[in-house]
Amino acid sequence: MRALRNIAIIALLALIIDVAPGGGNLAAAIQAALALIFMALIGLACWQLFRQNRLTYSGLTDGQRALFLGAIGAIVLMIAGADELTATGAGLLVWIAVLAASIFAIVRVWMEAHSRY
Repeated sequence: MRALRNIAIIALLALIIDVAPGGGNLAAAIQAALALIFMALIGLACWQLFRQNRLTYSGLTDGQRALFLGAIGAIVLMIAGADELTATGAGLLVWIAVLAASIFAIVRVWMEAHSRY
């Protein structure tokens, strides 16, 4: 019953935003704010992960570090350009390929870094 009440409250708030004058602008602003908060939280999580694994990162060779940072940079660029790249079929394939290659590179660096232990 409690979950049903919470869903009804959210639906009522959505209805108010939908029928209010300028509600579309308010909804877009809320969506942009939530996206910024989400990206900030991802950044904070990455910073905390880096702080916890600082010694492992320092132990990487220069080539491994370059591959790791290049893969992270490619993922950031794919997130930034997702709207434009996913608008076409070829762009979507490039987007998926770059993400897959970046994830593969990160996993490879991680496995090489931990294979010595």
